Amino acid sequence: MPAHSHKRPNPAELFGSTTSDTNTIKLTSSEALTAISVLAVAADGQISEEERQTLAANHIRLFSSYSGEHFQELFKKVLNLSSQYSPAEVFLSAKKALNPQLRETAFAIAADLVLVDGIFTQEERDFLVELSEALDISDEMGKKIIEVMTIKNCGENFLQ
Repeated sequence: MPAHSHKRPNPAELFGSTTSDTNTIKLTSSEALTAISVLAVAADGQISEEERQTLAANHIRLFSSYSGEHFQELFKKVLNLSSQYSPAEVFLSAKKALNPQLRETAFAIAADLVLVDGIFTQEERDFLVELSEALDISDEMGKKIIEVMTIKNCGENFLQ
């Protein structure tokens, strides 16, 4: 496995408040889940092949009722929004579009994507804690999700 060099930005850049009106971005719950997934994998400035494969696998399961064309349109819309608006604006709009249960789903997908390389750094731990807080997920549930995704992806690399 290659050396781990992903550098995630300050979580405030992704989850912080924004001065623009995020009401201009209207997302469906499907678009919001996709947006949070894309923000999680792109947060370090690159999308690895492992992240790309995990992103596709998660979305194939979540959006199995979508045609390939519909799914591609969904992804295109989210990528376009990501280029038009700041990460914080996209995140806040996605958060607004999700009920509490879907926020937990979005967080689980994001944790899976962040940990897919099998290495769990302190920087990634901090990122996931901030994301959990930003999505208003309880500490207990956030810790459970991180623990499960760490077991799933990191095996013996699990940090205590």
